[in-house]
Amino acid sequence: MPTVEFKGKTFNVDEDGFIDDFNTWSREWVDYVKESEGISELTEEHWKVIDILQDYYKKNGIAPMVRILSKVTGFKLKYIYELFPSGPGKGACKMAGLPKPTGCV
Repeated sequence: MPTVEFKGKTFNVDEDGFIDDFNTWSREWVDYVKESEGISELTEEHWKVIDILQDYYKKNGIAPMVRILSKVTGFKLKYIYELFPSGPGKGACKMAGLPKPTGCV
């Protein structure tokens, strides 16, 4: 399994670069993904999306569909793409430490 080393931490990742274990998620992981996504600074809105994704995942074991994420955050899908240029699935879920979504996110 591939690994990523960043700021003194080592993360096991899948073939798509998603962290392999949600329980190993940390601020260092967020910083790593932020840099790889080309996001210069995380705002309160970024953290709102990350927190909602994590809460939903903890309760349901999967990432929410895009329309649910949009409804719960109150952000239009276009704005979520502005926050996470690679999208809610690739960027936001990856940053939140969720496995690669299989559905609509």
